[in-house]
Amino acid sequence: MTIQIKKANVDSKKQLDIIEKQFETFKILNEEGKVVNQEAMPNLSDEQLQDLMRRMVYTRILDQRSVSLNRQGRLGFYAPTAGQEASQLASQFALEKEDFILPGYRDVPQIIWHGLPLYQAFLFSRGHFHGNQVPKGVNCLAPQIIIGAQYIQAAGVALGLKKRGTKSVVITYTGDGGASQGDFYEGINFAGAFKAPAIFIVQNNRYAISTPVEKQSAASTIAQKAVAAGIVGVQVDGMDPLAVYVAVRDARERAINGEGPTLIETLTYRYGPHTMSGDDPTRYRTKETDNEWHVKDPLVRFRAFLEEKGLWNEEEENRVIEQAKEEIKEAIQKADQYPKQKVTDLMKNMYEKMPHNLKEQHEIYKTKESK
Repeated sequence: MTIQIKKANVDSKKQLDIIEKQFETFKILNEEGKVVNQEAMPNLSDEQLQDLMRRMVYTRILDQRSVSLNRQGRLGFYAPTAGQEASQLASQFALEKEDFILPGYRDVPQIIWHGLPLYQAFLFSRGHFHGNQVPKGVNCLAPQIIIGAQYIQAAGVALGLKKRGTKSVVITYTGDGGASQGDFYEGINFAGAFKAPAIFIVQNNRYAISTPVEKQSAASTIAQKAVAAGIVGVQVDGMDPLAVYVAVRDARERAINGEGPTLIETLTYRYGPHTMSGDDPTRYRTKETDNEWHVKDPLVRFRAFLEEKGLWNEEEENRVIEQAKEEIKEAIQKADQYPKQKVTDLMKNMYEKMPHNLKEQHEIYKTKESK
């Protein structure tokens, strides 16, 4: 019996090795911005490549300003995004306007570039209900605070799109910690069973707050978890915008062709804290680890690639930086001037049919607010 168990363990190890070899990291650009996978290069025009770089630079400035605004008390909840621009923006860049984005709380940049006004993103951070009132024609939901819950929602929205016969997809995001949640498995399994047009992205930034990914799962990749759901799984260099773009573009094609969902693990890194709510990354990350990932910075890598092609220069980058600063200034001023949220607003927005006891309280607050 002992011999049989040992043999089974050996066979299982071989099986795991075979599975894990299927999920080698897909990349196109190396850390110096050189093309290492010419065959996989996307057919993007010079203008599209420049546009993607502009978005990444703009979003890095947005992150820096948002951190400052949070420290000034002018924003509420904020999850820094620096380091994850390629994973976030190149994935959104591969979408069409009619596609739906179901973001996590760190994924505000994607829905801004999908059409959400910047001032509303600031109102969302402040907890104002108008921040969640997505304008007509902008296909996204408000950022999900519950870890992994957007995966369940994405499966449902994708099935709805399939039933309507549309040629659009749903994309949703979570972090490596989210992949440890039950909702993660339920979402990919449901979508896989019904071949729903969904793209599930796990942005593996190495830490679920302070818990390293190695302590979250015995699996060597998150992408291989797709096997259990019977869907395609891909691991991609999340600091390489071209690789992320291609992975999502291909996943979208499979989805609209009825081939079902894809799970994409992007290997990335957040340079700042988990959120601005007291997290101190120096307590669980070393300078050596930080430096290792700063060398892989997606902006540095993509900048080198574009400069070699004569498509980017310091003047253009400074222009984007100044544009970002000006538009951020205007957006925060607009958010400051927007009518303050009232207690009665909270009551009206919470219920379709207000309970009797709250109706009484509503009238009391309504009287107070009118004075």
